[in-house]
Amino acid sequence: MKIKVVVHEAEEGGFWAEVPAIAGCATQGDTFEELLQNLYEAIEGCLSVDIESVEVGDKDHILEIAV
Repeated sequence: MKIKVVVHEAEEGGFWAEVPAIAGCATQGDTFEELLQNLYEAIEGCLSVDIESVEVGDKDHILEIAV
């Protein structure tokens, strides 16, 4: 899976990034290398939403797909 990320230089130093394809997914780092490491963790966390909080009816199905 490839995903586009927008990286910004922070005014106070360091970097911050957002993932437009995943609402609310953003992170920061003091160095670019730290930012990249934090991005992997942020994306994994945003994509591993707990399915138990979703209301599922009798005619609904939960699927897990790879992209």
